[in-house]
Amino acid sequence: MTEAPPAAEASPAAWAGRVRRDLAALPKAHLHLHFTGSMAPATVQEMARQHGIRLPASLTDDVGNRYDTVDARGWFRFQRTYDAARACVRGEADMRRIVREAALADGAEGSRWLELQVDPTSYAPFVGGITPALEIVLDEAASVSREPGAAAVGVMVAASRMRHPLEARTLARLAARYAGDGPGAVVAFGLSNDERRGVTEEFAPAFAIARRADLALAPHAGELLGPTAVEETLDAIAPDRLGHGVRAVEDPRVLERVVADEVALEVCPGSNVALGVFDVPEEVPLRRLVEAGATVALGADDPLIFGSRLLAQYEAARDVHGLSDQELARLARMSLLASRAPEAIRAQALADIDSWVGARDEA
Repeated sequence: MTEAPPAAEASPAAWAGRVRRDLAALPKAHLHLHFTGSMAPATVQEMARQHGIRLPASLTDDVGNRYDTVDARGWFRFQRTYDAARACVRGEADMRRIVREAALADGAEGSRWLELQVDPTSYAPFVGGITPALEIVLDEAASVSREPGAAAVGVMVAASRMRHPLEARTLARLAARYAGDGPGAVVAFGLSNDERRGVTEEFAPAFAIARRADLALAPHAGELLGPTAVEETLDAIAPDRLGHGVRAVEDPRVLERVVADEVALEVCPGSNVALGVFDVPEEVPLRRLVEAGATVALGADDPLIFGSRLLAQYEAARDVHGLSDQELARLARMSLLASRAPEAIRAQALADIDSWVGARDEA
């Protein structure tokens, strides 16, 4: 599965004399970032001290650990780390801090639009229910979006495959109630957690509710499981995007369908390797997906767990997969076009991408 860069891009000498533009200045959208997983290690460590919680080593001195998903124990270790971080989020102030820091961190890396993924049931016990939990996130998203240097933030409400599909319907109705088309609104509905759990078609009624509210449909599929899971998700949900979807490359027919159906793939190279989906960064089939005509939006998934943010995904696209600045600009454009960013934000970002490609930065 190893995907080497083209020969023209493979050697340092090939870059001699080329302009290597600043990737942090490349306007982009970030469509795959989980709420708890967006935190910086220092943030979760401070929250743990405040609330008297003891953290596992993977959140103190071993950030970016590898969680091999070849067996169930690997996913269990990952989920246990995530749960430990989530347990440190104990109220409104913590929730607002997460939204604010995510928007500012993304903005510093060139993200003009962030769709932050949250399951409000995880935080409901500390703020009086799922509705107040979502309202806190939305209110802070609207507030921080007005700050200079921050990414504008829309919200994806995500149900969990680990819980009953009826709960997903409840969350879809809540998401529909707060649906909108700008910062501080719900713009998408997702389905996250271990894709080996649950039956995808049983969540279809929840996505039907979200579709009627004109939300983007973006369930996880095609990371832990292969192309069959991708096709099942296409059949059951008819999504606009897939969280990951990277393993569609294992079946040319499924990949052709993804392309034909114009389903965008939220590809997260760093987490794919950290989770053991691919052994080394070179195996992530980023170039194969792009050359097949797929719409690809790079994402960071859970920087707290995997140790790399959005900018690192673009750096890997350049340095590992050999994408030129023009190809990186195309990735950035695709991320914006696949997003639910308001037209004004999208149009300005696309124009600024054109300027970025034309800029003559220092090599």
